[in-house]
Amino acid sequence: MHLLDEGLLEAVAAVAREGSFERAARVLHITPSAVSQRVKLLEERLGAVLIVRGQPCTATEIGARIRRHAELVSVLVGELRRDLPMLPQEGPDGSQASLRIAVNADSLGTWFIQAMAEFGREDGARLNLTLTDEDHTAEWLRRGHVLAAVTSVGTPIQGCRVRRLGSLTYVATASPAFVKRWFATGVSATTLRHAPGLLFDSNDRLQEVWARRVAHRDVALPVHRIPSTQAFVDAALAGVGWGMNPLSLARPHLQTGALVELLPDTRVDVPLYWQVARLKVPVLERLTRSVVRAAAAALR
Repeated sequence: MHLLDEGLLEAVAAVAREGSFERAARVLHITPSAVSQRVKLLEERLGAVLIVRGQPCTATEIGARIRRHAELVSVLVGELRRDLPMLPQEGPDGSQASLRIAVNADSLGTWFIQAMAEFGREDGARLNLTLTDEDHTAEWLRRGHVLAAVTSVGTPIQGCRVRRLGSLTYVATASPAFVKRWFATGVSATTLRHAPGLLFDSNDRLQEVWARRVAHRDVALPVHRIPSTQAFVDAALAGVGWGMNPLSLARPHLQTGALVELLPDTRVDVPLYWQVARLKVPVLERLTRSVVRAAAAALR
């Protein structure tokens, strides 16, 4: 058996993707014991731990590179099947090519679904999305965890090509009742220190950036953490707090008066880029075209 035997690579990739040996076994149509043996064998051959056993199981840095390699092989096989219809259009386990992509939640909640829809109409490859902040999606590329990413990093990452997509505009919003209660005397460092804000997660800096811009100083903001783009808007509508919402989602509510902008002319534009592995793989080119077109229709 070759050092990088396809069966061993697929076992590592399946466990990393599915999060457990049992689910990987179902996907590969073998027993969990067989999956474990294959992973252990490759670990012994490479002299490195590839899978951190736990709930869920996760890939180490080397394991993530193994997973990426296996997924690339799957993509290339998928291209061959596309070009040669006489070949079986599915693998022995019924699998098709899967592209792992990193995307920020607000892009997914506003425009990226349109890119997926267009891509899906002309391509059979599946997309496996990983959600993280736009400032951190590039790290997934650097580590080899994904083949492409929507990111705020405009400098090409090693091994990647970059395309400017446009800017996602954010607006500081709250319900009229919330503004009346917390900002009756205006928006200032003092009122911002007391008014509950909304925070997506620990990587979210938009509220902090906006507060510094309008108060001309750093402000310690009390916040509710809500890791959902739509729930972020819903929380603002319900008067839970104020937050930086994508303009495309907030606009209908601003027009009806259900939300109000805290201060005029203080919108924040976040530039977005598409970084994709520098590989001559047609399916990545097709995905890139769909992403660029969807972004052009939705972003500034």
